[in-house]
Amino acid sequence: MNKTIFTLLLSISVSITAQTKDSKPFVLGYTDQIESKILSEKRNINVYLPEGYKANDTLHYPVIYLLDGGADEDFIHTVGLVQYNNFSWINRVPPSIVVGITNTDRKRDFTFPTQVEAEKKRYPSSGGSKKFIEFMEQELLPFVAKNYKANGQSTLIGQSLGGLLATQILFEKPQLFNQYIIISPSLWWSDGALLQQNPSIVQQDSPHKIQVYIGVGKEGVWASTPTTPHVMEVDANLLADKLRAAQNKNLKVYFDYMPEEDHATSSHPGVFNAFRLLYPKK
Repeated sequence: MNKTIFTLLLSISVSITAQTKDSKPFVLGYTDQIESKILSEKRNINVYLPEGYKANDTLHYPVIYLLDGGADEDFIHTVGLVQYNNFSWINRVPPSIVVGITNTDRKRDFTFPTQVEAEKKRYPSSGGSKKFIEFMEQELLPFVAKNYKANGQSTLIGQSLGGLLATQILFEKPQLFNQYIIISPSLWWSDGALLQQNPSIVQQDSPHKIQVYIGVGKEGVWASTPTTPHVMEVDANLLADKLRAAQNKNLKVYFDYMPEEDHATSSHPGVFNAFRLLYPKK
């Protein structure tokens, strides 16, 4: 296992001008590297460990998996929300491990093959989500279970194309995670093909309980000239309605419309609201 310390440097200028003889790095977590045979490339993950985590005690923790989990993406602010909700005077989210999956080609990894010619031309590397899901199931999750003290409870967070991928996993491999936080999902992809599916999760009970949060802002039409224009908040509503109409008694769905947010700002308040709904105040 190739592990390095993940340090948070606010900026190059600050790190240079503010250094004193007593300065030391501010350590946020670790960066691990996975040699993926499925993807034929090395993949980095950023890992935050909850306060009090010790390798030699008997405590094990839930794991929150974050798509777009790079340091310059959603890792730092999402970890902040987890840590904030861990405070003893809030005590909403249980102490959790956060695993941020950094990107190499998100358009490839987060999308299934599209039937829309304009999307094929605009995103020539797209269509690799099947392999990426296999990477998560067969390499990433076992790696985390082997090297960190995971307790088997897990959450997946995805926004935009990450929300599209999270929805695909929910439809095709729902057992991989206990909770899904899906924010501003790009369900317009391939002219809304996912919304036309009738997956097993809506047809029958799951073998275990699954909670799904769907959050979306006031985002309007969002598509690369598909056959039919898609409105983000409408598609998110359709997804929530499909899941709510399911015959699955072990599936609980929360829908959250955030009219003050747009596609660029929905992620942070969406995760905060998801934690509030998925973990009701004790």
